[in-house]
Amino acid sequence: MKHQGRLLRMAVLAVVGLGLIAPIALGLWQTGRAAFGILPALGRDVVSLDPWRALVELPGFATSLRLTLVTGLGSTLLSLLLAVGFCAAVHARITPSSGARMLTPFLAIPHAAMAVGLAFVLAPSGWIARMIAPIAGWAHPPDIATVNDSWGLGLMIGLMVKELPFLLLVILSALSQISVARHMAAGRALGYGRGIVWIKVIMPQVWPLIRLPLWVVLAYALSVVDMAIILGPSTPPTLAVAVTRWFSDPDPAMILPASAGAILQAVIVGGAVALLIGLEALAKRFGRWWLRRGGRGLSTEPGLRLATVVVMTLMALGVLAILSLVIWSLAWRWSFPQIWPESWSPKPWARAQGGWMEALGTTLVLALATVGLSLALAIAWLEGEDRANRRRAPWAEAMIYLPLLIPQIGFLYGLNAGFLHIGLSGSLWAVIWGQVLFVFPYVMIALTDPWRALDPRMIRAAAALGAGPNRRLWAIKLPVLLRPILTSAAIGVAVSVAQYLPTLFMGAGRVVTLTTEAVTLSSGSDRRVTGVYATLQAGLPFAAYLVAFALPAVLHRNRRALSGASAT
Repeated sequence: MKHQGRLLRMAVLAVVGLGLIAPIALGLWQTGRAAFGILPALGRDVVSLDPWRALVELPGFATSLRLTLVTGLGSTLLSLLLAVGFCAAVHARITPSSGARMLTPFLAIPHAAMAVGLAFVLAPSGWIARMIAPIAGWAHPPDIATVNDSWGLGLMIGLMVKELPFLLLVILSALSQISVARHMAAGRALGYGRGIVWIKVIMPQVWPLIRLPLWVVLAYALSVVDMAIILGPSTPPTLAVAVTRWFSDPDPAMILPASAGAILQAVIVGGAVALLIGLEALAKRFGRWWLRRGGRGLSTEPGLRLATVVVMTLMALGVLAILSLVIWSLAWRWSFPQIWPESWSPKPWARAQGGWMEALGTTLVLALATVGLSLALAIAWLEGEDRANRRRAPWAEAMIYLPLLIPQIGFLYGLNAGFLHIGLSGSLWAVIWGQVLFVFPYVMIALTDPWRALDPRMIRAAAALGAGPNRRLWAIKLPVLLRPILTSAAIGVAVSVAQYLPTLFMGAGRVVTLTTEAVTLSSGSDRRVTGVYATLQAGLPFAAYLVAFALPAVLHRNRRALSGASAT
């Protein structure tokens, strides 16, 4: 059995290495060559720094770079501080399971749909302005840049609304592996406030468990495109948006500075992660000195209360954003400063029916294909580890997280250029391949812990009864792990539906999905049609989560009834 496990494990690693990691390396190589002047299609075959000089001289480059750093680093740091403060304040009243149920709507909705909803809420003619209008005496929308502002504050709010729930869930999951109550009781008995106990005792144990997810959040915040297009400034935009536009420029020579910008984007993310690692080392040294001093510090209660209020406010904004999508998709007449539409109608759905039905069909096909492939790979990987009786090596863990840490803009152009050589660019298969690069890591991460937590006594009992490895997989593991598998699939659907850049680049603009249409329509004037596409985009992940929760309950209802009857 161990021999079979090693063969299966090697086969899966080969598929992941050649099918997922190698394309990323190929994309980075192709983009890197163009960044240093080598682009045979334009007759450029000599290494040169001209693309970098052209990049620096492009109008708005310095501002784009500043916006990227401010919005990416600022939103991640604020989200982390707020998540830690909120968990410190309410950890005793919330569990990982209840937290997951509460945070699922925020995790399920794609970034672009949330951004569209937030634009509806935060815009000068949005829901908040309509609520304030009677008090402020506004008869017309105020001349205030609350969305697409030059400082990127609207984008930071959008990123925090999406990042906070993820970090809260990660921290709550990490707390389930720590004796928080015991440490808190010991610290309070020594006269420390709960905030100081968290800083000195709890967070040093939590940090190693949330380090990698935080890196993923940081990498996304520094390189986001869809949310930045909808909520961020446009003249100039953040670096990732600017690079995307340069790649789409009618002048093919713009590919060279765009490639340099893509590599710079990857360097920025790498530098930010390195900065976090350096700050962690400094924090360890300072923390040891602070612990030896033994001071009880200032009271952190005001800070914890402030963090709780801000987190609840951001959650409320997220709820309003989700509701606004549905309302705008059904509103027919809604003039400012009315809080509610004056008339309702399904006509926006009917008017856009031809477009959204095609986009919906393509989105569903992509989601089913990418999630199916990702689940098959993840189950094969985990089963191979079980049969080989080997834990995952650090380098294998790095293979899973690598696609999430490298900015998409850094390698997707190069990967598309490679696909163009083999005639795959612009096809549905190219988009599926491009999306699997990002769906598989999330499915794998979501399924790993439940798979490892399966009671080994069930497997040993089945083996004692003569069941082989395949029989144990199909008759024991998969049925018992049905809920985690479906939950992982729902996460995969949410990730697939949210993919903007892979669909745009790998589909060469010919593959239309709900996300690409929602982002395109977000800059238009008809909020009703935009609301239709964004509502559909948000609805698919919700439907997937509903199936993941409801299907196991339906399939296992007789099992629960039988267990109750036997107990009586």
